[in-house]
Amino acid sequence: MKITEQNFIFQLKNRNEKALEFVISEYGWILNTVVKKQLYQLPNLHDECMNDVLLAIWENIESYDRNRSTFKNWIAGITRFKAIDCKRRYLRYLKEEPLESVGEVSDSKININVLEQEISEEVEKMLSYLNEKDKMIFKRLFVDENTVESVAIDMGIEKAVVYNRVSRGKKKIRKCYSQLRKEQF
Repeated sequence: MKITEQNFIFQLKNRNEKALEFVISEYGWILNTVVKKQLYQLPNLHDECMNDVLLAIWENIESYDRNRSTFKNWIAGITRFKAIDCKRRYLRYLKEEPLESVGEVSDSKININVLEQEISEEVEKMLSYLNEKDKMIFKRLFVDENTVESVAIDMGIEKAVVYNRVSRGKKKIRKCYSQLRKEQF
């Protein structure tokens, strides 16, 4: 069966690998552009990030809804978030890596500081669409990696309220980013 613009999503959902090849050939430029923009200082991570993105598309194609956004915007969002994940993984690796010489220590500290700054700016940009209380919840859950229970106790609210705020916040962030991507592409 020939994979076309009209049937590639259906074929991806049916686990046809040719459909993924179609995505790479037709939309690879978007993936490449976003990866290079997000990981411009870490070219050695480009291939790893691209693989993560393609796997995420393959595994999450069921969540794509053409009524919510275009396929281009959907994959651009996935790519952006996977690039942030790659930066975080690399940052953890740098912090855990044993260093053997002073030159490496200084280079490593520079890399760590730059990456931490980039990640921090990216997170702040994403959270800028939320009110202060929701920002605090998101930071505690996703940056500080606290549990929902501990956030609820610390803030004096029910766990259900935390889940609701996170759900609404994610929707708001997705909507804002979807609008931004429409303007970009």
